[in-house]
Amino acid sequence: MSHVGGDAGEPLRLVIITGVSGAGKTEALRCFEDMGYFCIDNLPPALLPEVAQLRARSGGRLRRVAVVIDIRGGVFFEDALQSVAALEAAGVPCHILFLEAQEETLVRRYKETRRRHPLAPEGRVTDGIAAERARLSALRSRAQRIVDTSGLSRRDLRDLLRRLYADDPRGSPGTVSLTLLSFGFKYGLPLDADLVFDSRWLPNPYYVPALRSRTGCDPGVAEYVLQSPQARQFVERLADYLRFVLPLHAAEGREQLVAAVGCTGGRHRSVVIVQELARRLGSEVRDLHVIHRDMHVQEPDAAAAVDPEDAG
Repeated sequence: MSHVGGDAGEPLRLVIITGVSGAGKTEALRCFEDMGYFCIDNLPPALLPEVAQLRARSGGRLRRVAVVIDIRGGVFFEDALQSVAALEAAGVPCHILFLEAQEETLVRRYKETRRRHPLAPEGRVTDGIAAERARLSALRSRAQRIVDTSGLSRRDLRDLLRRLYADDPRGSPGTVSLTLLSFGFKYGLPLDADLVFDSRWLPNPYYVPALRSRTGCDPGVAEYVLQSPQARQFVERLADYLRFVLPLHAAEGREQLVAAVGCTGGRHRSVVIVQELARRLGSEVRDLHVIHRDMHVQEPDAAAAVDPEDAG
């Protein structure tokens, strides 16, 4: 995943994630990806100097990169320190994050996942751990930060990394990306929805000839849908509910919440509600997205519609 943005004049921030197998490098890389870093897994160390070229090719927009290098690089891994030195000589400072864990923890993790250690595919895990520590010792001594993950859950590790490395509000602790999505029930529930709300009880603009061809983004349609006190109270209660649950989801380490509002066809009522929710929450939620999944789906000719549940 790539994330480009920011001031072209900002220096490239490069974080090299390394450490012993089983210490959490994969989970760490996922966390950096969620924080907006351009992420590369299992990069041969000899290619590290090429990372600086990525910034030039992006026109300077690429400003944060996280790469994982480890013993999976095989014979190329021996070039790690020389590659780091070459990057720094080129004016690209490297921050090395070294993840490790106690032997008992690593053995338990390998037993739980039934994986073989890369340096002891046919032997004991403990032999592989010892050999890996020896090969990593020079890189460990060069690391700016060493994290022992023995007592950390995945959530604990992600929280720690966000506190240490997030410099974008969207990646800061306690922030959840909120997506407000409108949809039509007759086209199926959104598979990625965390919360689903039904707006089919609201008055249906589909049966008002002057409004039928418009969408919920039209002021006249919005006025029609929100004309009753109950409709306006519905929106306010939904907004209050989302204000209540967002920090709770953040406390559980969730990165994203998708709240879906449905009507029959996904063209009028659900769109109005989502638009109104976005208007009320826009100044409060840092990372807010609005999607109208079915708003532009073509409806059949009105003369063929006889069932109120066929449209709207």
